[in-house]
Amino acid sequence: MKPAQRHRIVRWLVPVALLVVWLGIGGALGPYAGKLGEVATNDQAAFLPRSAESTKVSEAQKAFQKSGTVPAIVVWTGRSGELPAGAEEKATRSLTSLTGQPGVVGAPSSAKLSQDGEALSGVVQLRSDLGDELPDTLERVRDAVGSVPGTTAEIAGPAASQADLKDAFAGIDGLLLGVALAAVLLILLLVYRSVLLPFLIIFSAVLALGLACAVVYALADHGVVRVDGQVQGILSILVIGAATDYALLLTARFREELARHGDRTAAALAALRRSFGAITASAATVALGLLALLLSDLTNNRALGPVGAIGIVCAVLSTLTFLPAVLVLCGRAAYWPAKPRPAGQESGGHGIWRRIAGRVDRSPRKVWVSTTLVLVACAAFAPTLKSQGVPLDEIFVNDAPSVSAQATLGKHFPGGSGNPAVIVAAAGRADEVTVAAAGTPGVASAAPVTESGRPGDGPPLVVDGRVRIDATLDDAADSDAAKATVQRLRDAVHGVPGAEALVGGYTAQQYDTQQTADRDRGIIVPVVLVIILLILMGLLRSVLVPVLLVATVGLNFLATLGVSSLVFKHVLGFSGTDASVPLYGFVFLVALGVDYNIFLMSRVREEALEHGARQGVLRGLVSTGGVITSAGVVLAATFAALIVIPLAFLAQIAFIVAFGVLLDTLVVRSLLAPALVVDIGPKAWWPSRISRIPAGSGRGSEEG
Repeated sequence: MKPAQRHRIVRWLVPVALLVVWLGIGGALGPYAGKLGEVATNDQAAFLPRSAESTKVSEAQKAFQKSGTVPAIVVWTGRSGELPAGAEEKATRSLTSLTGQPGVVGAPSSAKLSQDGEALSGVVQLRSDLGDELPDTLERVRDAVGSVPGTTAEIAGPAASQADLKDAFAGIDGLLLGVALAAVLLILLLVYRSVLLPFLIIFSAVLALGLACAVVYALADHGVVRVDGQVQGILSILVIGAATDYALLLTARFREELARHGDRTAAALAALRRSFGAITASAATVALGLLALLLSDLTNNRALGPVGAIGIVCAVLSTLTFLPAVLVLCGRAAYWPAKPRPAGQESGGHGIWRRIAGRVDRSPRKVWVSTTLVLVACAAFAPTLKSQGVPLDEIFVNDAPSVSAQATLGKHFPGGSGNPAVIVAAAGRADEVTVAAAGTPGVASAAPVTESGRPGDGPPLVVDGRVRIDATLDDAADSDAAKATVQRLRDAVHGVPGAEALVGGYTAQQYDTQQTADRDRGIIVPVVLVIILLILMGLLRSVLVPVLLVATVGLNFLATLGVSSLVFKHVLGFSGTDASVPLYGFVFLVALGVDYNIFLMSRVREEALEHGARQGVLRGLVSTGGVITSAGVVLAATFAALIVIPLAFLAQIAFIVAFGVLLDTLVVRSLLAPALVVDIGPKAWWPSRISRIPAGSGRGSEEG
């Protein structure tokens, strides 16, 4: 066989082999994209701060729950505003009828009349390991307690919240992925005006997601990583968005090289070589930024770190192997009916970017000063974003039954009913601790838990020399006033000699989470900035340009928080955000925002080495403007898809990332960063060789 023939065979054999391998991966591992929920846990107790006092109480509490129970709190109100005669007796009978029913542990409590005489409440203890059986069990409870004539029965408490949370995440495997892919496909069809290429990009992203989910599934099944519904949703969106972004950069470069070389294999190799550094550097910033979350003391933050990094690695693998293979096999047909043209000769969008580049070239200082002022004005509202936690009635975007039930309970009973502060103390000091707790301002009542599992109806239950005391708070468990009460309660019981008392429970968990999140931001934010700065310095071989890029995306993040604060409060009606939202927003926006600057500046550096620093910026802006803007719109759309999951946390992340990415793409990367580099001139690239190229040198100066 002649060398030319062997070379021709190899040129086709390698792409075909890669295609077969990826099709095998897709066929074998693709179904795991819909199975990740099988190893996900939405037990909020598993995501507490590792070293916090409330976490220690949560562990100690298990010893007092011999059968592993979770309470469902029933609350009755009169349909006419008043309870009918005999309602209390009938409500107690309805509770008693649940004894021995599947999923019910022990005998439910008797119905208790509220002080205002307008409501009744009772507690049914359910097995904590019901899993998929929980909704059916709650339905049986609802049927039983709904039999009291003249009343409306609602179910609140942890069991009801778990069921609503399960319903909220029910669409995460199908609906979320479907909406995200549909949005990406529509945008790609509009951008490329091509029939085949958008489907190739989507297929590449789906293969990456299948591989990522399979790896995460295996690790989660063996207890190496932890996955909850939030992490599962973010993984899907992150992989689809990142894989599409990297694919857009590669396919845009392949289109240029195909028009220049004509030979599809040479074009693919050239596109891969020229875009490899930008893609891998961009992926490294996101992956390492996510891995920095391992420094967090919040378990859900730590869970997202390795899971997200695995997703990014899979996105890069698919983009750099599968996509070049199918591009070689398809050639120009991938862009049909459009025709690949050399950079700078495309119609339509390039005219816009030439005008933007011309504006930056004529008045760079005016451009960067004006855009900076706008961003600073937006950033001024960032301190108003309240991130001390989301109230219970705002956890779900829709009207979840458990939320309205909790509101009814709080209206007629002490605000902390159903979510008491939990105190674990030495049995020999139970009386002193109970007195200290009951005397704390903001505490409605306090009593030791008895053998029945309820407080105050017998002698205290002693386990390993310790007792559990439940303290009902005056204020709603999710309120700032309740958190202040927990601080006072801790001071009071810690002062009882020899009691070794610890205070936990829902309110204490929220308080500890808030404190831990503040600590995490102080550690993780600087680490992420240093990681990104070092990657940029290595890629661009410059000192000042990376510093400018990090500063601009940081300003973009603060501006996004400022706008988000206004939108959340005055448009969407959120009174605050989860304590982890600002940190998640920072990691995604800064790491992903730097991605677009990497795409731009790596091309600028390439052009500057040939045409000089000033022309390099302008040529890079024109060449990459369309593809980077398309990538930003795609990423914003994929994160916006998170709103289909009716949880405030994901809705807030969706807005912050989507708005921030668009702001970064359209303002920071298009105007602020290029104008700064043009205004500073070649010295911005020191110590790179570009800084020694005289201004006005190169063919670019001759061309205009």
